[in-house]
Amino acid sequence: MAGGIVEKPTSGAPVRPKVNYLNETKGLKNWLVTLDHKRIALMYLAAVSVALLLGGFWALVLRTELLGPQDTILSNQWYNRAFTLHGAVMVFLFIIPGIPASLGNFILPMQLGAKDLALPRINLLSWYLYVIGLIFFLGILFLGGLDTGWTLYPPYSSGRPVELNLIFAYTGVFILGFSSILTGLNFIATMHKLRPKGMTMYKMPLFLWALYATSLIQVLATPVVGLTLGLSLIEHVFKIGIFLPQYGGDPVLYQHFFWFYSHPAVYIMVLPAMGVQSELIATFSRKHVFGYKAIAWSSIAIAAIGFIVWGHHMFVSGQSPAAGIIFSFLTYWVAIPSAIKVFNWVATLYKGAIDFKAPMIYALAFMYLFGIGGLTGLFLASVVNNVHLHDTYFVIAHFHMVMVGSVLTAFLGGIHYWWPKMTGKMYNETLARIAAVMVFIGFNVTFMPQFVAGTRGMPRRYANYLDEFTIFHQVSTIGAYILGAAVVLQAFYLVYSLFKGKQAPPNPWGSASLEWQATSPPDFHNFTEKPIVMGAYDFENWEFVSEEAGYVLKKEVIETGKSLATVH
Repeated sequence: MAGGIVEKPTSGAPVRPKVNYLNETKGLKNWLVTLDHKRIALMYLAAVSVALLLGGFWALVLRTELLGPQDTILSNQWYNRAFTLHGAVMVFLFIIPGIPASLGNFILPMQLGAKDLALPRINLLSWYLYVIGLIFFLGILFLGGLDTGWTLYPPYSSGRPVELNLIFAYTGVFILGFSSILTGLNFIATMHKLRPKGMTMYKMPLFLWALYATSLIQVLATPVVGLTLGLSLIEHVFKIGIFLPQYGGDPVLYQHFFWFYSHPAVYIMVLPAMGVQSELIATFSRKHVFGYKAIAWSSIAIAAIGFIVWGHHMFVSGQSPAAGIIFSFLTYWVAIPSAIKVFNWVATLYKGAIDFKAPMIYALAFMYLFGIGGLTGLFLASVVNNVHLHDTYFVIAHFHMVMVGSVLTAFLGGIHYWWPKMTGKMYNETLARIAAVMVFIGFNVTFMPQFVAGTRGMPRRYANYLDEFTIFHQVSTIGAYILGAAVVLQAFYLVYSLFKGKQAPPNPWGSASLEWQATSPPDFHNFTEKPIVMGAYDFENWEFVSEEAGYVLKKEVIETGKSLATVH
């Protein structure tokens, strides 16, 4: 614990140095060999944004094809390729790494008051591995695409002649797995070894708790999918029987291995989003998070339970009735810690001084979309309902509400929340609010009709369909266009802010975690002086000065921090 970074004894505002992490060194080479977690985070952000745009492009192509019941712009084969590439790119290249790799990389050390992650060279290596994996997926486009489905199930994937595009897919996901594992190990080491004096586990921001639970899953579960895809690659090339019946293998074994990883991977996607959500709800309601310990340990509970529920993806795959009952029962369990989070967020909002800035609109959208996605997941947890709804658009809508809707809104909310800190610039708040509302409307218009179509029997992955489903697909496609327009609008005003945006104060929102004691953008070493360690949600320690200066630490808090620093 040490003294604050002050411009004047009465202001508490950090001095904004002319040199910061963005301009201390210049040139592409310096960026490509940097060990600064902030620069690596921005490079991750650029890469995952490319993946988001690529996956979103294929989504719009799919929705355009489905405007009519017969062929419109795609052949059936290219439709299969489009939904395979959409799913694989969005899951492996955006949803899984998006928040931890970009926002986590940037914010985690700063919330600990540290200069960097514990293993900065490993951090740079993980980014290069991610880029290599991205290149492999881009290579698939030039090899004619992929039509196996994003899960790469045999016999769709393995039971065919050796194809270079499949080898690229297996290798790309395998490499991405190493990137994920290294990031998880780095985060765990950092949180254990670089926490400052005075910051116990129960004083860490909830975003860090979420990243900790996520990292545990990354380290423990990712090797399983790596080995699975490695075995698939060996089987595909050398025709050794592992998963294919014609060689003496078992295709259901692949499903067990894949979903043993992929269901915990659902929480690799959602847990960081929940961490962002806790920060946004607390900051923009100006209240300490209700039930802090319950939310913190619910992250660990979700991570643990996530490892024992994979069988609910396989109710119609031929597993025994007893296994179906057990997995159904366990699946209901995972709803409990998720519900704890939602109830505590609602309690935090109660009687709070809610400020409807753009990040808060995304936070409220998250609660709604995750609530709908989670509740519809309870329908699918029931074996009798699952048998009827399996492989229908109900599953598509549920999956997208939980995975894409929740993760995307949290990702966008986090980007808007930390954008002033990352770039030193403020975006246009009016446009940001419009875009946030468009995202919410677009998502609901896209996926709510799919729930209805699914209950009426509309199967997923079909390019052509009966006329009775036309209205559902047309409304859904309109929603996708609204969502695409919102993303384009966001890209415009965020990029525009880099050139024409107002200079951001160190703490524009009145947040209380340590990163807001740094300048905007931060110094190369994050802090010019050691920040004052206090509660992550002690908003009463900050006071609003002006729009230009933002919030600053109160004079008595700075003096107390200095006196404690002399004791230590």
